[in-house]
Amino acid sequence: MTDRSNLDSTRNGLEQCKQSHLLGFWEALGPAERDALLIQIADLDLAQIPTWAETLVKNGDETPIEPGDFQPAKSYSCQPQTDADRDRYAEATRLGQDLIAAGKVAAFVVAGGQGTRLGFDGPKGNYPISPIENKTLFQIFAETIKAVSDRYGAACPWYIMTSPLNHGATVEIFESNDYYGLGQDNVLIFQQGTLPNFGTDGKILLADKSSIARSPDGHGGSIRALQRSGALADMKKRGVEYLSYWQVDNPLVKLFDPLFIGLHVLDGAQMSSKAVIKCEPKEKVGNFCLVNDKVTVIEYSDLPDELAEQRNAEGELLFHLGSIAIHIINTDFIEKLNSEDCSLPLHRAVKKIPHVDSQGAVVQPTEPNGVKLESFIFDALPLAAGSIILDIDRDEQFAPVKNATGVDSAESTRAMMIERAARWLESAQVEVPRRPDGSVDCLIEIAPSFALEQEDIQAHRDEIPAIEPGDSIYLA
Repeated sequence: MTDRSNLDSTRNGLEQCKQSHLLGFWEALGPAERDALLIQIADLDLAQIPTWAETLVKNGDETPIEPGDFQPAKSYSCQPQTDADRDRYAEATRLGQDLIAAGKVAAFVVAGGQGTRLGFDGPKGNYPISPIENKTLFQIFAETIKAVSDRYGAACPWYIMTSPLNHGATVEIFESNDYYGLGQDNVLIFQQGTLPNFGTDGKILLADKSSIARSPDGHGGSIRALQRSGALADMKKRGVEYLSYWQVDNPLVKLFDPLFIGLHVLDGAQMSSKAVIKCEPKEKVGNFCLVNDKVTVIEYSDLPDELAEQRNAEGELLFHLGSIAIHIINTDFIEKLNSEDCSLPLHRAVKKIPHVDSQGAVVQPTEPNGVKLESFIFDALPLAAGSIILDIDRDEQFAPVKNATGVDSAESTRAMMIERAARWLESAQVEVPRRPDGSVDCLIEIAPSFALEQEDIQAHRDEIPAIEPGDSIYLA
């Protein structure tokens, strides 16, 4: 039986934040449903809900962007430009390699998404993407971590953040694949948090009579999830000091990049980023800027057109650095944010949200009818004591698979994987057949165990067969 004082306290709290309707079906609920609903309400941040409802939901008022407040950010180039640069990059690479070998660097992927936009039923990480072997994203990452661990003689742990939508399925995938040979002890899978969904009137929606409609709290929720899940404590026990962070949809990501790690540490940074040079002014990536001398990401939709189009004397975009959700984050920085109960700003997204109405009838909207809130990991950048940006070769390290067709689709991603493999082979004087338009006239797939980077190919030159047009070549 529900404790009366607990119920009264809950009612009072809901009345104060104008959300009393969440108990509207109380009399119709059974004991288990009542207890479950009270637990959900207790998990709400009742102190913040009125502010969220007024500013983010009803008024749609996120922090305004003033054009004069920010300047273009600066970055390390993907290739050293001077002798001093070359010395610095060599020092950074050695340092990064030493840190990996010492077990100071772990892998961290946010993998809460489903493959819905790809026409795939299941966690996006289980989407088969490699051009010949049809390896999934999870398998590619696991094989890369295994190859890095073997190369450096260190067990590199892997932390995977799921969502309530796909946590159980993700755990089952890893169990059924025996954790891809990494060992269960070296793979920690945990869930991100959730936030309530709102109607446009600022009222929290009910998924059913005893359940609050909720959605994952965004990749920014990883800061708290790492603490709450015990992942941060596990890192501390292992001696992990740096996290290599990426999102699950990019099979070309360089998970353990000694240069990036080393530059980050040499500069005393707490959270750093990789960037691509934007291919056009309004490309749909965040823009790296400096706001009060702090690295900050401004969404492409928030960057005024006149600034997005601005160019320097050489004709290059001034705001040219695009965010691609690849970071190095210090574990003590994550610990500090949690100890100070630092909350990242929330962003709104207007969505179609199924719910029950005041009469208990199920509503399946055909048009956007409510607001979901989420936080973004890049909003932690201005909180860091130091931050660097390394711009990278897009064709080498960034091929997100987001859509069923067109830009950033499975087709375009596989084509980029094949083209990168061809370039790597050609760098070792392997002849790769190409069509008159320059495209690769065969299928090539290189396993991480064969080569982690282009420079590894030469050592395996004698193992590579002659390649004819139309061949399928898998190197492992």
